[in-house]
Amino acid sequence: MKPINSHYKPGDVVTLKVARVNELGAFLDAGTGNTSDDILLHKAQQLHEVKVDETVEVYLYLDPKSRLTASMRLPQMREGQIARVRVINTTRDGAFVDIGAERGVFLPFSGMRGKVRKGDKVWAKLYRDKSDRLAVTMEVEEELQKAAKPAENVKPGDMLTGTVYNLFTEGAFLFTTERYIAFLHASEITKELRVGDELPVRITYVREDGRVNVSMRPVKEQALEVDAKKILELLDSCDGKIPYTDDTPADIIKEKFGISKSAFKRSLGTLMKAQLVKQENGWTYKIASDIPDK
Repeated sequence: MKPINSHYKPGDVVTLKVARVNELGAFLDAGTGNTSDDILLHKAQQLHEVKVDETVEVYLYLDPKSRLTASMRLPQMREGQIARVRVINTTRDGAFVDIGAERGVFLPFSGMRGKVRKGDKVWAKLYRDKSDRLAVTMEVEEELQKAAKPAENVKPGDMLTGTVYNLFTEGAFLFTTERYIAFLHASEITKELRVGDELPVRITYVREDGRVNVSMRPVKEQALEVDAKKILELLDSCDGKIPYTDDTPADIIKEKFGISKSAFKRSLGTLMKAQLVKQENGWTYKIASDIPDK
């Protein structure tokens, strides 16, 4: 295996002069005075045909034989920067993401926030690992906080679009397209989330520090209608009776319906007031219509 030239390393973006050209492509002067150290810029990695003595900006990476190789396709992020990147495949040791360069960059398990899948787009930071190889991490809280700006000219009820960058028991943090930091409390989450998910959210509170609290739930009137519909749909699928009432523990209600117990009780009360359901002995029953089937 040819040793990697000490002047440059994989992941570098450098400007080099074309020393010579042959049928494979161009060889770039590595600056060692030894032509055997020159770096190949293959024809397939050229954005235009290069000529001798021309200087070109290139991205350096290792080819399948671990030789230092150049490409004119430059990465969309530099070392220390953050960006939303696409997962191109997963392995037993982690995953690889697309940073716009010739090769995917490794995302180790230690740098993941939850499990990622091919096609996911996640916030990531580019860095060099202990072996001096480029890698990315999804631990970007500090960088996103620095990149964020305070929420201005917004109010409760306004809609935003954000990407989940951290998920924990109490809820999730999102980075919005406006560059706001948004907190989504667990009680305001209506479906299972994963880091990298992009979703519309509604502002519920604008904090003094410029961040916002948000919800996936519609406003109360709309939520009441949606929640009541969920209860009726479950009754229809369970022969008109379900083992959930006002006395059912909140954690069970949350797991089954994805809503808080108070929201469940409001919807149940609305349905009972409309004489659509009734509660007896720890069960909720759908009240049959007086109109016979034809």
